[in-house]
Formats: sequence, C-alpha cells, structure tokens
Amino acid sequence: MRIITSSTGKVETVIVRRTESSDAEQISTLISPSSIAVFGRVNVIYVLEKANLAVTLSTEQNQVLAHAVFLDHPIGDLVDQTSWQQLLQTYFNGTKFTPLNTLFLHLFVAQSSFSTVCAKEIIRTVFNAITELEYICLVTPYSSCLESALMGIFEPMPCVKDGVQCAAFVCHRHNHCPRLHIRRARVEDHDDLTNVLAEQSMALEASYGPYFLAELIEAQDETNHVAICENEGHAVGLISVSGDVDMKLLDQCFELGPFEGLRKENPVDQPQCTGQPKPAHAPQEPPDPIYQSISQSQPEITEVLESTDAHGAKEGSEGNAGISRVLCDLPEVGSSGVCVKELTDTSAGSGAEEPPNVFCIQLFVIDKRFEMRSVDFLPYVFKVFPERDFCVISVPQLLPEFPLLQAFYRAVPRPSHSLSHELYLLHRSGLLKTLEVRLAVSDDTAAIQRLVQKCDRHEALLDDLDQFLKARRDPDGTPVQAFVAQVEEQVVGVTIIRDEEDIEYIRANYNIENFVYFSHHQREEHGQLCHYALNPIFQHYTKHFLKEALRLAHKTCLYYPVYPPYYTQNNACALPLVPVLDCMVPVYPRRQIIYPLEELGTNAPSALVTKKQVPYALYHINRKLTMEPKITVNARIVVVGASDVGLAFLEALAFCPHLRFNNLTLISTHGLPDCHSSHDMGFLATSHGYTEQDLAQFSLRSWVSGVTGKMTAIDRAAKHVQVTGGHVVPYDHLVLCTGQQYQMVCPTGIDISKLTSTSQVPDQPRCRYTGPIPHNLFTLNDQQDCIQAYHWLLKNFLEQEGNAVVYGDSIDVYTCVETLLCLGVRASKIHLVHQAAEEPLSCFSDPVVQQAVRRALEDKEVHVHHNCLLAQLNDGQHPEPLTSVSFTTNGSPLRLECAVFFNFSYKGIDYDAFKAISDACLVFDGHLVIDTTFHTNDSSIRAAGPLTKFSRRYHAERWTHTAFNSKEVGRELASVLLPFFDPTLELPASPLPDADRLIPLYSQAKIQGGRLPGGYGYLHVRKPSLCTNLALSVAKAGRKIETGRVETGDYFCLQFSQHGLVETITCLSPEPLPVSNYVCLYGKHQLLLNHLYERFDEGLLSDLYSYFRESWCMAIYHDRFADFEQEVRQIMETTKIEADGDSVTVAKLSEMIVDSRWEIAQEPNLYLKHIFGQSEGPAKLKRSALEFLKYNRYHLTMYAQPGLL
Repeated sequence: MRIITSSTGKVETVIVRRTESSDAEQISTLISPSSIAVFGRVNVIYVLEKANLAVTLSTEQNQVLAHAVFLDHPIGDLVDQTSWQQLLQTYFNGTKFTPLNTLFLHLFVAQSSFSTVCAKEIIRTVFNAITELEYICLVTPYSSCLESALMGIFEPMPCVKDGVQCAAFVCHRHNHCPRLHIRRARVEDHDDLTNVLAEQSMALEASYGPYFLAELIEAQDETNHVAICENEGHAVGLISVSGDVDMKLLDQCFELGPFEGLRKENPVDQPQCTGQPKPAHAPQEPPDPIYQSISQSQPEITEVLESTDAHGAKEGSEGNAGISRVLCDLPEVGSSGVCVKELTDTSAGSGAEEPPNVFCIQLFVIDKRFEMRSVDFLPYVFKVFPERDFCVISVPQLLPEFPLLQAFYRAVPRPSHSLSHELYLLHRSGLLKTLEVRLAVSDDTAAIQRLVQKCDRHEALLDDLDQFLKARRDPDGTPVQAFVAQVEEQVVGVTIIRDEEDIEYIRANYNIENFVYFSHHQREEHGQLCHYALNPIFQHYTKHFLKEALRLAHKTCLYYPVYPPYYTQNNACALPLVPVLDCMVPVYPRRQIIYPLEELGTNAPSALVTKKQVPYALYHINRKLTMEPKITVNARIVVVGASDVGLAFLEALAFCPHLRFNNLTLISTHGLPDCHSSHDMGFLATSHGYTEQDLAQFSLRSWVSGVTGKMTAIDRAAKHVQVTGGHVVPYDHLVLCTGQQYQMVCPTGIDISKLTSTSQVPDQPRCRYTGPIPHNLFTLNDQQDCIQAYHWLLKNFLEQEGNAVVYGDSIDVYTCVETLLCLGVRASKIHLVHQAAEEPLSCFSDPVVQQAVRRALEDKEVHVHHNCLLAQLNDGQHPEPLTSVSFTTNGSPLRLECAVFFNFSYKGIDYDAFKAISDACLVFDGHLVIDTTFHTNDSSIRAAGPLTKFSRRYHAERWTHTAFNSKEVGRELASVLLPFFDPTLELPASPLPDADRLIPLYSQAKIQGGRLPGGYGYLHVRKPSLCTNLALSVAKAGRKIETGRVETGDYFCLQFSQHGLVETITCLSPEPLPVSNYVCLYGKHQLLLNHLYERFDEGLLSDLYSYFRESWCMAIYHDRFADFEQEVRQIMETTKIEADGDSVTVAKLSEMIVDSRWEIAQEPNLYLKHIFGQSEGPAKLKRSALEFLKYNRYHLTMYAQPGLL
C-alpha cells in the first residue's frame, strides 16, 4: 500500500495491482474526451483481454482511481504488430527499442484530481515489476498532444522522416526507477548495512561475533568479494561472492550435465564450432561452451526421488516482511543455512579434474523496497570473476522465492540428493539482453538439429520443421509456424505452433473460460504449442519467447496438450516440457453431460463438442499471462497413499494457476496411479472418484514425483520418511492418506476334524498374518493389484480345473464374482464364502438390490456359503501353493479345493503404516488422531481419510472421514494448507480454546458403484451419514419413489428428505449407467425435477430412467448449473419487496413471519409467492435463466431461446 495526495490535497491509501475483469465497469466511467483524443475509442473488456499487462490503482474500498494498459505493439492498425521495430527505426530513429525492453501504453484513465500522481505511481510500478523493461512508448495516430498527466512523464520522439501519420512518445526507466549503483564494499559502509541487517543481526552476531560484517568486508581477496548497492548515497543491499565452491558436493546432489558439470571444458575435447570463437571472459558476448552444451539440454520432465541426510541444515522462518535476504555458507543461522555437512556417498562427475567454472553467492541481503532491483548486482559479480561463467546460489527450501532468483535456473536434484536446499544457477550469457525471436528459415536447420539432437521426440520436431519450411502447413492443411530464439546470431531455442482446430472441443471440455473471454478472440488467434526447446542458460526468457511467438504468429492464446503415456501418436505430447509448464497454467477439465443422443436427435449438440477423443491434460497461456509471475513453492510436500483423499489434495495444489510447486512427492505401493483402461478388470467396487479419464486429464505425473514402496518409518526429528527398498524421502510437510486396505486373512488354526462349529472357537483378538503368502492368494486393494490378478488368471486359471474361492462380506466379493464370470470362469467353479459376522448387515442399503444379487447368484449356480470362518490353509501345512481352504461354520465344517483364493475378509490400517506412526509417537487411538485442521500431534504432519479419527475432546467418536466424500475431504485438506504458501490467502486465525469443539461436516454425496452378478450396473449415491442402511433409517421423515423392477432391469429408487431434497439414489440396470448425470440429482428439490411428486402421484411417471433422459433435465446435468443455482438464490435473497410501505428482502420478510413479527391472513408460502411475483425478482430470474442458456448454448442446444423460433 502507498499513500498519495491529489491535486486538491486529498490523501488516499492506495493499492497498485493487476487489473481484474470486474474492474471494467469502473474503468469505463473514467474514460474522458481527453483519453479518447489520445487512445481512440476503447472497448475496455476487449483491451484487457489482449493486454500483456494491465495495472489498476484502487483505494482500500476497491474504488478505481486510475488504470493503464500495456501491450507489446503500438495502438491501432498503424502498423502490423510484427513490424513495429521497423516503424520506430525508420521514422523516429528508434534503434534502441526491442521487444525485450519495450512496452506500449494503450490506455490511461484516472480521476482528474489524482491523474498526475497516479500516472507516476503506475509507471514506477511497471518499471519496478519488469526488470528487463527500459522504455514505455506511446505511439498514437489520433493526437500529437497528450493530456497533462502524461506530458510530465512521456517525452516526444522527433520524427526524422515524413510519411507516417502518428505521434510517438517515450518514457525512460532512469527517470522513474533507476538501476542501483553497485560498487565494492568498504568498511565505512558498516553502519548503513547494519540497518539493513537489523532483523538478522542477533542471530548473525551470536554465530559469528559482533564484528562479522566488518571482518567479512576486510577479508576480501581474489576469491572473495563483497559488493553493496547504493540509493541516494546510502547502502541498501549487500552481496558476498566466493570462488571457493565445493564442486564434489554440487555434483553429488544436482544434475549438472547440461552445464558441463560447472567446470571448464578441456579445449582438446571441445567440438569445433562454426564462426570465430569468443573469449570465455568477454562480458558482452556468450562464450562458445554455451552453445556446445545446448545439445545436452533436454526439455522434458524428470521424476526424482529426493532423499536427505538426517543431519541436514536447519530450516527456519520464511523471513521478514521488510527485508529480502539469503545467507549462504552460514549453517548455524536458523533461517539462512545452505550447506549440510554430510552427503550420500555418490561418485563425482567425470570432469572432476578440470578447474571450476563457477562462483557462489555466500551472503545476499537487500532492503525490501529495492528487492526488484536485485538483478543489478549480477553484472558486477560476473565482472569480478571474469574467468568463470556460472554463478550459483543455494537457498533453503522453505524460503519463498525472491526476485533475484527470477534470473536464475533451478537445477534438477539427483535422486540421491541430500541437501535441504535448492540450487539455482546463472550463466553470464543469461545477462545478455540481445535475445530476439524470428521466423525460422532453412539456414537454421543445422543449428536446430544440434540444439535438439538429444531431446525426446526430436525427430518429430525436425519433421514438423521441415514441413513448415516446405509448405507452411501440416499434411492435413493446418497452418504451422516455426520460430527460433537467437542470441548474438546463434540459435538457442525453437518452437513450433499450429492453428488450434479443436477450439470448440476445448471450450466445451475444459474450463478455459476461467482465463479468457472467447467472444473477444478470433478463431485464428488460438494456437497449439507443438514443440519447444530452449537452452537452459536462457530458460528465464521462456515467457518472453512465448510472448514473442504469440505476437509474431498473430495469436492471443496457446494450448499445450499432455497425453497419457500409453498414447504414442507422433504429434502427441506424452511427456510435458517442464520449462513451458512452469509458465503455463493447468486447465481443469469439465464434467460432461452424457447425452441421450438418440432421444435428442437434431437437438443434440454439435459433434465437435460430443466427439470422443483420447483424454489429455491441457495447459494454457495467453497474452495476459505472459507478464504474470508465478509464486514458486520449494517446500517439500510428501503425500503417503494414492487414495482419493491424497489425489484430491495433490490435484488442488497442482491446479493453483498462480503457484508452482517444485517438490510434490507421492509415496504409494504402486507409485503414481495409472490411467490404462480397466473395463475388464473391475474386481473392486468403485467410488467413482478418479476414473481413467480423470487421471489422464489431470496428468499429476507432470507435477508429482512418484515413489514406489510402502512407508516403514517416520523420523520426526530429521523430517524424513523411510520407504521399503531403503529410500529416504525428506519432507517439510507430511500428509498421511494411507486409508484402510484389505488385510491378509489370518486363519484361526482350528483343526476342523476336532472343532466343527464356529461357536466352539474360543474368542481371540484379530491377529496379523506373518506366514508366507501363496502366489495364488490375492488380496486386492487397487487397480494394479487387479491388473496382476487379471493377467495371472488368464495365464494360470481359465484353462485349468480348480475352484475359485472368494471370501468376505463387502460389495467387492460380488464385483469380483461378476468379473470372474465375465472372464469365462464357470459358475460351478466359483465359491462365494461369507464370513461370520457379529452383526450381519448387508453391504447394500437397499434390500431390493440384495435380493436381486442373491437371485442372480442362484440362477448362475454360484456356490454360496454363509457364516464361515477361515480355519486353515492347506490343512495346516505349508501354504505354497494354496490347494485347499477349511472353514468352521455354524453347522458342519467346510473344506474346499482351491486353485485361486480372493481375500476380502476385512479392512484395516496397514501394519507397516501403523508401526511407522506408532514408532514416531504420533497419537494413535484405534486410528490416527487429528484435530479439525487435520493436524496430528506434530505440526508438520497432517492426515486425512479413513486412517484418521477426531480427537476424543470433540465427543464425535463415530464421525470420521470414512462417512464423507473422499475428494471433498482432500480438497478441504488442501484449502487448509494453501494459505501457508499463497500470499493472496489469509492464514486463518487460531480459534479460542473453547471454540474449537465442532468437527467439520461435508455436504457432497458418498458414491458407490460396480458391476454385480447378473450383469447389473449398480450405483448408490447417499447423503453422508453414520447409518448406511436404508432399512434402518426409515424413521426419518421423507418420501421414497421407486420405478421399475429388478426382473425387468429398470429398478430406480429415489429417497427424499422431509424438505423434498434428494438424499439417496439407487440404480440397478444391465444397461450402462450415466453416472455423472445421476450424481447431479443429489441434493435437488423435487420441484426442480419437474414437479416429480405431482407427476408420480398422477401416474405420469412410470420409468425414472426414461424420465431423466428427457431434454428438460439436461441443464441440471450441466457443470455450471450449481453456479446458476447460486445466482438464483442470491436474486431471491436480495430482491426487495414492498410490504405495507416498507422495502424489505424476501429473506427478512420470511424471518419476520416465522417470528410472528408480521401478521398475514394467507398461508405463508402463498403470501410470499404472491408478493414476490409483484416485485422485480421474476424479471431478474428470467433474465438470469436466459443468460445461462445463451452462454452455454454449445452444450444446451435442446433449449429454445428468444429469436430462434
């Protein structure tokens, strides 16, 4: 915040921020005749859509005082946006203006009394935010005179040649935000620097003595230098650099291959390059080793498992709001330590004998007011090390990324990485400001081949480049454009863009409208990024490269699809390009309506919307995003367990558009979840949480490192997790989401020849099985387990004789039996064995479903055994291979020959997870104990899902996360953690001790489904509750509506609450179920469902399946219908109505009627309906409904709209 004073003396506290679309209305009111005279008539929304940067200055009450828009080309159609440099060079002698250092002002408006001070504040902010920016130009064909607020900022540029009808003005950086003066530090600077270091002085002095700063300055020599930056003669920042670098440590911990191991290359080994080589120490031009290392730059994702030493350096606070600083090689300082003393034993690089080509930043501190000018230090520090080309800095992972690092490239850690810090590096050529982007030409081919020869899919890139050079089009006729980035006339990057032909599909299937207004972008302005490669030395120019590609290609939006690994089409991107993804935003996929196309006929949406494609994850960048920085989060967030809770948590973090998480890790038994099709492998019931399509569209592997294994230990002191196989995974925040799994069944060991009845078996606690597990005994818990069982059955069972025994009571035993039948296993070979249960409850809440399944098993002649308790495997002999199983029952004992055994006996917490939790002294009370913010008794360890329970102080023993929707729980967990990393969110205030007594409740439905015996598709959607059995909950008020019968395959049941809201949905049908459609019915009122009660009572409704395929209900299935409902609710609550001369809202009037403060003669509902109908509310509701249908016309084509009839 800043304080400004108007020309009339009015003082305001203002905020300078990026413009939002909601500001457009206020901005439009500020447009004056003088603004139109300079900038022409402006459509504010349109110019905001096309702007590279838009800045608004507003008050604390969000009143807009001023606004400015900046683009990368001049106003209007004066010149093509690709040719403005020639215009300025030809007519205004503007040879110094380049796309890297220049922006153009397209609009400035302000309140008249604040215009001058606001203009200066906005210009200063823009220069401060964009470090490369040197000039802001205003080129206008409308007027040669500027308004007074701009006259004091912009200087006219003299026209040196006739023939152009425009006026040009320029604003220079040095007049508003000058670069800081850098010089060698002197002892006399001590007092100024003491003020800068005041926040850290106590910690530094405690570690290094009261005179450490003076000693540091005096100790300068050839390998140690200290420099300060000055503002108005006072030191406001300091940097200490050293040429003494532990090369072995860096090589052990980071992938330095693309940078020649940060060592000088032996001249004998250097490949020959065209052109005259330049000296390595030349400060103005890049040395040859840059270009020789280009071929080793591989723009692809690298999945790494980080491991850290138990005695790593301490990590402290995130720093102080008034100071930006990094302290290196000072491990005793809590918030600043960089190096650790012990590393894993890893061999050094092959170039260890070569001299180092790097120096390091040891200490860096700068006043918060000048932190955006931190890069002014860099030319000086390279100057004092003329023989070294790389500068590195190591920072604690919990330290937020500061402006200096924006010029650096983050090194990729090795799998054996043991430092609790991130390494950033910069090549001296990265300081060059001569990078330019242009169309590729044939002469670039050889240089591009050298650049990409070791990149994945480089053959496809070269083929597309050749196609561009030959025809400018793909073989299918789609226009293609190729651009190269060059520095000092040498190619350092290449990108290929094609026109996006599937823009209707993208709009309909992805939430791209969160980032753009489609109506302001022409179809030809959308492009797809096909290929991209850039030398890592220049990776900090990635956004500029993409911005220039957009400008030169006349595009405003770029899309980058990432296909699942199994999709291998040549032009598909199966591996994401990490530098590009860092600059782009992930786009959420949209839930699609499952259309009854036959019933809709010609009213169905276009095939461009409904066509089936291979699912992919979509990333996006547009002009607005090219100058919007992301906040980098290096904190190590480790999630244990690939459950729906864990995946939802990771999804919420990865899809934050303005955050970039560099260290997300998922520890799971089978690593990252696969997205292969599993239609024939449905051994398990599903929660419909994450389908194969969902996993493909989220592409978590683009952001999350997968570690395959099970958690075996947690070291809370060292903050790392041990995993099977010897891996050690360090963490800053640990999230436990292991859930509960089916456990290996432990036989009672009873000899059925001696004890035949279960009632004779002595009571004993449930034991853990520790013996050998037969290879033909399967305990299925996830899709990978199912895939392994599926392939084993195909290879070893289907053509063989022997029984398949399925043991357990859950719904999974039925889905497993149906899968076996679908695979061709004879029903007579299948034995379904139900175990003894103290409280035998059906796994189906609806008894109709239970009866249907029982009847189907009888019809198929599947053997079903009840109340059986496993006694022995192989009659007590060695269980490998398993050939027989014995059970005690309530009657005669049961012994079955067994060729394969499926175990679904009981779910529990994995023993290894329990032992790790218990040994770490985390509170465990049957489940891992958490509070309402998911915390365990360790502040850095959170947990969620069925693994957990709430602390006893909440007196909610039975309410656990098991009762709620797992995805909702995972997203809530993310919302609790995000404020610690996102500065746009406020940290929640700590509740008072007596206020934290209520557990959070969740509203989304619990869903269960699967394929049941008889070929039935089953879906059950219910309200989160403790009671899952419908027969036991009939006491609650409400209504139940059923249609169809199991025998006819059209059973559909809806259970309503006493208020007419859908609380339970049960479907059983042999036909495929449109699950996502039916889930949308949950929580809807019967009136919204086309007066369902009335239609059913009048005998007009006999089949709910066909009823919910009718066109009227398609809008209810729409993914934005919930937003429409919220808008309608807001209209209802805020509409003012006249009641006896008073103007009150409907909500207020309803409250008054309930409290008997308002006397009415009519029935309250009729009275409210009548009086609301006389207000302006109905007109608002009608307008809102029509706008909803119009805006989503491409999905809801079956609805008539005004003007179409």
